[in-house]
Amino acid sequence: MSFAPSRSRIAVYSGTFDPLTLGHEDVVRRAAALFDDLIIAVAMAHHKKTRFTLHERLEMASEFAASLDGSRVRVLPFDGLMMDFCHEQGAHAVVRGIRNMADFDYEVQMAAMNRKLHPGVETVFLLPQADLQCISSTLVREIATLGGDVSQMVSPGVATRLLPPALQA
Repeated sequence: MSFAPSRSRIAVYSGTFDPLTLGHEDVVRRAAALFDDLIIAVAMAHHKKTRFTLHERLEMASEFAASLDGSRVRVLPFDGLMMDFCHEQGAHAVVRGIRNMADFDYEVQMAAMNRKLHPGVETVFLLPQADLQCISSTLVREIATLGGDVSQMVSPGVATRLLPPALQA
């Protein structure tokens, strides 16, 4: 009896990651355990004013991905429709982190629209650990801008990048 080789289960986790938070990292770890390959898709985000450049956001995500032992996590930039990117990458799933009901309401609407655009791509919702659910990139940027301690919200490398240039080592 012979079996056809199974196709690799590829998922995409997209966002602006401005900056990458511990909540994002938790979702990546969980998704990496569920799929054969995971792509962290960093949005160019022309419609948003980001704190970090695309290059810096790709760098932060790549540093984190490199720290994951044995996982097949890649980091790529993307522009345009997420479903077009998924098609280009051969992805079968989109991973979305859900922190609260507001996230859920928005993400359900996006998942339904994405299904219309590309019915072969499923959306998988993952909850970060409870102690990370209050963290958002927007709040991290605001706290850091006001001089607050973000060390419990982002990795040490990201925390350093959030410091004013004069304080960065």
